[in-house]
Amino acid sequence: MDIIEAIRTRRTIGKVKDQVPDKELIKTILEAGTWAPNHYRTEPWNFIVLSGKGRDVLGKIYGEIAVEDLTDPTEEEIDLAKEKGLKKARRAPVIIVIVMEPSDQEKVVWVEEVAACACAAQNMMLAAHSLGLGSIWRTGQPTYTPKMKEAFRVSEKGQIMGFLYVGYPAAEPKASPRKPISEKTQWWDGK
Repeated sequence: MDIIEAIRTRRTIGKVKDQVPDKELIKTILEAGTWAPNHYRTEPWNFIVLSGKGRDVLGKIYGEIAVEDLTDPTEEEIDLAKEKGLKKARRAPVIIVIVMEPSDQEKVVWVEEVAACACAAQNMMLAAHSLGLGSIWRTGQPTYTPKMKEAFRVSEKGQIMGFLYVGYPAAEPKASPRKPISEKTQWWDGK
């Protein structure tokens, strides 16, 4: 697939089939992530691939965080929150946890490490699209909690960047129009 076509046709795919993509396809997606630009060649990304019952680690944490947000919950409300957490983590057959662990090199700027991981995520989503897979980059408040960092053994300086849900698309994605570049671009040519 031509790269410009891939960029223009890639869409967020929130609904995927239960069919688990072949491990080699997932490795190709991970490899694409490692080719993202990064200052000082720090390669700050780390990936944790969850599939099968491995997704339940994420689901249990989602549930625990949801329970903590409840005020004086009943047992039924607690059980429901935990079940919803597990469901969230089972929405795709494969979830790639994208973790940023910053370099401790003196010149390295933390936000540039974040940007490098965002570039890695984009590479991975484009690779998934080119392989006929759908993906969605999920985040949200639970992503940034100490409990989530602890569950995935992220250092104090590190950050979970998000969860890349991957699978075979269950529906055609909707069109996603963009504003023309003329509305988003200024040309400064010294005149």
